[in-house]
Amino acid sequence: MRKPRDYDAELKALEDKARELRTRKLQQLGDLVIATGADALTAEELAGALLVLAETKDPGRREAWARRGAAFFQGRARRSAPASGSDAVSAPAQPGGTQPPSGSTGAA
Repeated sequence: MRKPRDYDAELKALEDKARELRTRKLQQLGDLVIATGADALTAEELAGALLVLAETKDPGRREAWARRGAAFFQGRARRSAPASGSDAVSAPAQPGGTQPPSGSTGAA
């Protein structure tokens, strides 16, 4: 005979995992803001820039931003080279370690 499933325990485990994933996502977004130097912007400036990015439908412009972001992460991976072998995107920013490329204050 099969053992009955404990749906409440399974649901609680899924809720805990979802909460952990949301927390990790927020931490990684914060790390990204710091690593890019965007923490020097006011909350209003950063929100406005993100809104413009989200509203942009021009595929050429979005592709240019994607290439620039990929170059940022590739350069960051070479500079920081995490010893643990973890993904450079999820590695926390080192204080004073990663500097944004010169001239990167505006959107392309």
